[in-house]
Amino acid sequence: MSQIDWIVLIATLGFIVVYGVYKSRGQQNMDDYLLAGRSLPWYHVCLSVMATQASAITFLSAPGQGFASGMGFVQFYFGLPLAMVVLSITFVPIFHKLKVFTAYEFLENRFDARVRIFTASLFLISRGLATGLSIYAPSIILATILGWDIYWTNILMGSVVLIYTVSGGTKAISHTHLQQMFIVSAAMFMAGWMVVHLLPANMGFSDALQMAGKANRLNTIDFHFDPNSRYNIWSGLIGGFFLQLSYFGTDQSQVGRYLTGESIGQSRMGLMMNGLLKIPMQFLILLVGVLVFVYYEFHSAPIFFNKVETDKLKTSIYAPNYAQLQKQHEQLTEQKLQIAPALQKALAQQNNAAIDQYQTQIKANDEALKGVKKEVVALIKKNNPSGDTSDINYIFLRFVLDHLPVGLIGLLIAVIFSASMGSVAAAYNSLASTTVIDIYKRGFRPVASDAHYLMASRVATVAWGLFCIFIAQYASKLGSMIEAVNIVGSLFYGVILGIFLTAFYAPKIGAKATFWAAILGEIAVVACWYYDIMAFLWLNVVGCLLVVGFAWIIQQVNLKTS
Repeated sequence: MSQIDWIVLIATLGFIVVYGVYKSRGQQNMDDYLLAGRSLPWYHVCLSVMATQASAITFLSAPGQGFASGMGFVQFYFGLPLAMVVLSITFVPIFHKLKVFTAYEFLENRFDARVRIFTASLFLISRGLATGLSIYAPSIILATILGWDIYWTNILMGSVVLIYTVSGGTKAISHTHLQQMFIVSAAMFMAGWMVVHLLPANMGFSDALQMAGKANRLNTIDFHFDPNSRYNIWSGLIGGFFLQLSYFGTDQSQVGRYLTGESIGQSRMGLMMNGLLKIPMQFLILLVGVLVFVYYEFHSAPIFFNKVETDKLKTSIYAPNYAQLQKQHEQLTEQKLQIAPALQKALAQQNNAAIDQYQTQIKANDEALKGVKKEVVALIKKNNPSGDTSDINYIFLRFVLDHLPVGLIGLLIAVIFSASMGSVAAAYNSLASTTVIDIYKRGFRPVASDAHYLMASRVATVAWGLFCIFIAQYASKLGSMIEAVNIVGSLFYGVILGIFLTAFYAPKIGAKATFWAAILGEIAVVACWYYDIMAFLWLNVVGCLLVVGFAWIIQQVNLKTS
């Protein structure tokens, strides 16, 4: 990056951190530290909820997802608006009226301490793992730009976020979220505009969409029902609904955001606006990735977007093999650069016969390029068994660094960093609050001063920060980050949701039945994932239904034997 980009990057991040800590000064107790004194308006709630979900993974991996497979991933969010309605009617008023710090306090009132602690533990495991992935995503940037070792970069990124999370708590997080979402929205819009601007002079936005459509990148909605298909309208509406309901209704990183609302109405409004804005936002981010794909139809693309790994190949014993694959890639690219303008011309002339011909050719060329890429991946595995063999998280970053103008590069990198800081900080805070309220205070120190619990919250924040940094060191083996983080959530969210739905809607089912049902449900979900029985979104449905079903059966058996 240029000196101007570094100035823009450091100034943007510095402003966000200093502003957040400044606005959160004067905290007096744990209520201030964990829930910002329950004093924030709806727009703070909405933007904080969105920023918590929109991590660096969203802005690195989602455009790569759009580039590689098109717009189908947006179906993942189709269940979100309905989930927000259910949350606003059911979860929000209950949590507000009980004045809880965490969602899991409610479970002890309804069941017992055993159910509360088990559910809190499931959350801590899932959120700790997912946060490690969120730390890894921005570390990719520094490692790519500066050639730093990814392990030390993970330590640096995780530690920087700890500074203002430990010092400022939830109020600092919420205020930084407000700044982050404005910067993110502006920068991503500018990135999309620049991609279109860099296309051939005779190609407009609608022309680019036509090209993307012929390359099967605008396959937004798939009505075919297939439990093994990751993204279709049914997995999005049903599986996505269960996942989003559990994430926003029982994951403390989100519950903690809307419990900061100054009233039930403000929390509800924040959630409903999130439901309305999230799908268009995700659609546009994926669309940027699709436009980057169109750009590379008219320009030479890297054989593998992770430059760190290809640079290692060039100096390895596999350098001759790589050079040969590079030559094949260049030959196929030359063919593509001839086919793409011809297809564009045929589209402009509405020559259907020519369109079909060139569309077939461009698909064949695409498959051939993928074949060469697979051979490069095989070489990377041989040369560096611990290397990152998925480049989907690097596609948008590489495009930004190679092709965007000075200044905008720094701003976009700042966007990705700030998004990561926001989501990781919220996760640290939620992990600390759950640990202190549901584990430490409940089981070890039920009576102590506010000052003691405030200090315990800060210590827990540091401890979880170190754990998440440790997890980040192994994230490179998981492929697409945006998929990996949702797979991790799907292993736990359905079971957690089943526990809460049993608590809300099955008053005759007791604590013992719910506890054992949750254990059996979790074992079943992990088994379904391990043996790849279904696409991951359906794990949320299966987990939830199994817990409710097992709990009802166990309760009936208990009644008959008692």
